[in-house]
This record gives sequence, C-alpha cells and structure tokens, in this order.
Amino acid sequence: MAYLEMIDIVKRYPGVLANDHVDLAVRYGEIHAVMGENGAGKSTLMAILYGLQSPDEGYMRLAGSTLFLRSPLDAIARGIGMVHQSFKLFESLTVWENVVFRSEPRRGPVIDAAKARREVAELGLRHGLPIDPSARVGSLAVGMRQRLEILKALYRRARVLILDEPTAVLTPGEVLALFEVLRKLAADGCTILLVTHKLNEVMALSDRITVLRDGRVTDRLVTRETNPTQIVRAMTGRNVLLQVRKQPREVGAVRLDVAGLTVRAANRCAVDDVSFTVRAGEIVGIAGVAGNGQSELVEAIMGLRSDVGGSVRVNGRDVTPLSIAARRDAGLSYIAEDRHRTASAGAASAMDNLAMGFHRRRPLAVNGLLKLKAMREWARVLIGKFDVRIASEATPVGTLSGGNLQKLVIARELAHNAPVVIAEQPTRGVDVGAIEFIHAELVRERDRGHAILLVSAELSEILALSDRILVMYEGRVIAALDRGAADEAILGLYMAGGRREAS
Repeated sequence: MAYLEMIDIVKRYPGVLANDHVDLAVRYGEIHAVMGENGAGKSTLMAILYGLQSPDEGYMRLAGSTLFLRSPLDAIARGIGMVHQSFKLFESLTVWENVVFRSEPRRGPVIDAAKARREVAELGLRHGLPIDPSARVGSLAVGMRQRLEILKALYRRARVLILDEPTAVLTPGEVLALFEVLRKLAADGCTILLVTHKLNEVMALSDRITVLRDGRVTDRLVTRETNPTQIVRAMTGRNVLLQVRKQPREVGAVRLDVAGLTVRAANRCAVDDVSFTVRAGEIVGIAGVAGNGQSELVEAIMGLRSDVGGSVRVNGRDVTPLSIAARRDAGLSYIAEDRHRTASAGAASAMDNLAMGFHRRRPLAVNGLLKLKAMREWARVLIGKFDVRIASEATPVGTLSGGNLQKLVIARELAHNAPVVIAEQPTRGVDVGAIEFIHAELVRERDRGHAILLVSAELSEILALSDRILVMYEGRVIAALDRGAADEAILGLYMAGGRREAS
C-alpha cells in the first residue's frame, strides 16, 4: 500500500506541459528513484510535492490523508524535506544559521548559538559530512554547499525526504557514506525520493523506479528486476551508448601552459605552485575531492581572481596580465562549474545568453548595433543542435531545468571554436542521453586539435574522457598519470592524500 501518492498530476507552463496526468506511488520506508531526461518533468513533480508549485489538476495523499501544500513551510510541517539541486541558501549567513533556520535552539528568548554550532558540527560528523559551522556560506566551494543542503534536510528529521541530484559533487567515499545514511533512514521509516541521472546509484540504492518522459510516466520498475539498458530505453525511447568512443591520436603543440600558479584564498594557499600543460588533441582531466583547489585553479586560469602568482600562456602568449575578455579573445573558452551564478544570466532570454561573447562582432552585431534577427537565428541553431528543451529562444533561462541550462551553456562555449576549452563539471545534473552527446562533443573538440582541460567530480567521466589525469590534493598536483595507468582505486588513493608523487 502506498504511503505517499501523487494522483493525476497536471502542471502547465506557457508553451510547456511539464506534467501530463502523472501518477506516483511510494511505499513507506522505501527508496524510490524518479528518473527521466532533462525536461521530462521530474523537478516540476518534486516542486509540487515540496509545495514550491501548485498542480493545475490532480491531488496528493500522505499516510491516507489528502495533502494540501501552499508553500514549503506546509511541506516541512507535514514532515517533507528536500535537498535541492540548485542551492537554496542564505550566502551572507553562516553554515549553522542556514541549517537551523526556523528551527533554532533557544536559551530563553534568544537563539542559543553555541548549542546550534555544536549540534550542526555533531550532525555533520555523525553522517560523514563534516563542515565548519561558523563558515560563511558565500565563501564555501560548491561541494561544501551541497553538503550543507544535505545537512539542512537531515537536521529537520523529515519523514519524507526528496533528494535532487544529492551526490553531484561528492567523492566515491562520500557517496558510499551518504548511501549508508539513506539506507539507515529508510530502515528507520523515512520514505526517500531520489531524483538522479546516475544509473549506478539507482541500481545500488533504490527499491523501485518511476520513469518519466515528456511529462508522462513511461515505466514503473522494480530495481532488482531491471537493468540500466531498460531504464535508459524507458527514459529516452532509444538505445544510448553508455561508454565513450574515443580513438587514440597524436598530440600536437602546447596550447595551455600553466607555470607555478599560486592562489591565496581566505588566508590559505588554495593553489600551491601548480604547473602543467595541455596539448592540442588531448584531454587532461583533473581529479580531486571538492575543495582541494580545483575551482580556484580554473578561476585563476580564466582571470577571475586577482590574488594569483605564476603565469598562464595560451598558444605561447602570456595572458597572465590580461582581462577575462582578452583571455577569451586569446583562445580560452569556459564551461563554468556553477551554471546559475557564473555561466548564465537567469533573468535574460536564451537568445541573450547565447549571444554573450559574440555580441560585439558579425553577424550578431554590425557597426556596434545588435541584429536581433541574427541573434534569434543564432539561438535557434544552437538550441536545435544541443536539443535544449525550451519553449522558445525568448524564454528566460532561469526557468530551465538544470540539465537544459547546462546544455545551453555548453552550446555557447563550444560555438566559440576556441583552441583551449576549460570544461568544469560539464555534465553535472545532466541526463544520460545528454551526457552521451556532451561527451561526444568534447571528444570531437579534442579530435579537431583543440586542448581540453576537464575538471570533474565524476571519476567515471575523468576516466572515460581523459588522455592524461592530474590529481589535486590540498592545492597541489600530487600525481600525473597516463590514462592507461589509472583506475578508480588508484585515483581514490591519491585524492585522499594517501600517496604523493611529483607531477
């Protein structure tokens, strides 16, 4: 018998039928996966369950009672918590203030800050998600923000827990620890909804699966009775290649040369004397636990930081003193880690976002004037090529699902035809069909003689795409491996600082 039911749910947006008479039934104490391509309606369905959206038709039931939700506060009051893919945090506040918000421990009329800090620290240690309770959220790396989102939900002891891509920035060890937490929560009677694109996680963790495609339920599966191929076929309506096809090739001249790069951040050395090269026709992957300097390294290469020592050369030209725009003109393209804050303008249209970086030259601009017809056609071509699910090029990109926004950003950056591509978490939150496409595009860039620097939290992605692999630990490159000499066990050892080797 179902503990949680969503019955005949319909949700419409202008030009889009996001949920088309969806039924979802989840049993008490089970881990239930909700899967589908980007734009399939998963996030909308979960937003309705968490009170962020109201259904146009249909209703919900929890423990036999009809569920009316006007806001997330109603959901929390009914024991429903959510870990969001797009972070819902107060950046100016501390970690502990975010975790206990609206549930603050008190000493008389005032908040007991010492107790709150202690509880948050203990909660993190108990679940293998340690974090500094006093740190300002605005200073946290993406991995730490994801950890904080998980702790927020755990702090409220929700009886129904929605997890939207919860492992996107966790290491394999952290993922396993989280799995243990979720299994224990389920055994204790917590009902868990897992929204993820990662087939291995679904197969390892879930009890049952509901698959959506184009807003409709296409299959309901028992995990132990199915396999990844069947799940993918239900998601996409076709067979998808789950492995990267990549031919060996000769590398060419050095395209990116990083020498002695050092970055100071928050009174520490975030990047410590890092040197490496990336040549034409190769993909160099950087592996490492989130927070070990990868983000600061990329920001320094792109000119986003001022507290930098060392040098960066592109095609032999020293770009160290140049602005971000000048570095792009010199041959750098950048798929940023944070597609919301760095890589896009949420309130602007897809047309405007896709024109960024092209807006000062033909055919999008003539004599300093933008040509809207050319911009519109440019956007339509890229949207079609990358299969971005969007009502029109005039739609604000802030309304897109995370995966569709990611495809739009990648479409723009690869359109630059730059000799050096910095790809930071290029498939985070993207479905298997889009991952196949994005991987193929990155390999195509490499085969065209471009140099790709790949930073990814997914070891499977690093291993699938890279020709060489660098491992970062505490701001240093401690290992440099040819792809043939690397596997997950070896990389995991280096990522934990188990062994140091000169790069």
